[in-house]
Amino acid sequence: MKSKASQSQGILLFRLTQTQSFAIGTLKILEIFPYTPLTVLPGSHDFVLGAANIRGLTIPVIDMAAAVGYQRLSKEEIPKCYIIITDCQRKTIGFLVRKIERIAECSWKDIEPPAKNLGRQAFLTGVTRIDGKIVQLLDVELIISLVFPDNDTDSFPSLTDVQREKLKPLNILLVDDSIVARAQLTGALDRMNISYQVTANGSDALNIMKMAASENSPIDLLVSDIEMPGLDGYELTFEIRNDSQQLGAPYIILHTSLSSEISVNQAHQVGANEALTKFDAGDLIQAMLRGADHKEEKSVGSISKQS
Repeated sequence: MKSKASQSQGILLFRLTQTQSFAIGTLKILEIFPYTPLTVLPGSHDFVLGAANIRGLTIPVIDMAAAVGYQRLSKEEIPKCYIIITDCQRKTIGFLVRKIERIAECSWKDIEPPAKNLGRQAFLTGVTRIDGKIVQLLDVELIISLVFPDNDTDSFPSLTDVQREKLKPLNILLVDDSIVARAQLTGALDRMNISYQVTANGSDALNIMKMAASENSPIDLLVSDIEMPGLDGYELTFEIRNDSQQLGAPYIILHTSLSSEISVNQAHQVGANEALTKFDAGDLIQAMLRGADHKEEKSVGSISKQS
């Protein structure tokens, strides 16, 4: 049985310096424009160059090189640059880059996680090789979170005692390669005193699930990112559904910064129960409660068949 998720995915290659290639997944990208004059946004973050008016929308534009620690582009260089318009984490943001190279096909299995000693603000989610050259995949979510921090802790939902007791018995696994997304996921559950396991990539997640199943404590609920190095969320979901005899039938929520309808459709095709756009804690908790109800209904059904 061949996975519908095994197809290669597009990544956009671009330059922030004269020599180093960087990339982001094409599913995050809406459009690419040559530089257009920007309107200054008073009081904005230092990395925000201004706002572009594109198709009637006012879109903030971030100097991506400066945001990830490279030298700022000079006033003479900026007009020769390009703006990548992204749709990520429910925000439409532009990123100014020095040069657009091309779109390349790349399997997420060929992308390696970044070295663990790079620290919390390395801005990388993975590293791969295209035509023999090293390409670094940037953590767009981390950049956005630093430039547009979301400090609204009131957005975290409160649970009733009944709802909390539904979630507490579940073996929950969280998977995301983005530091920001992991912090958001774990923060939401920590605030509600819900236990979980967490890992940064799909390969480790699959191993955790196999180990848990072998100890007769299978994962009940999986919340996973889609775009990850090694084994992406689609492939992870497919592998789980293809090995239900060992891993059981966990409730799978694919949780992604991608807003594309194509992403949601493909998530259902490979066997995910739900697909959500990051990050709304209320939406996530409601989906997890539906997972708890699903498990309860299956348990009741199993008991009914036995009797």
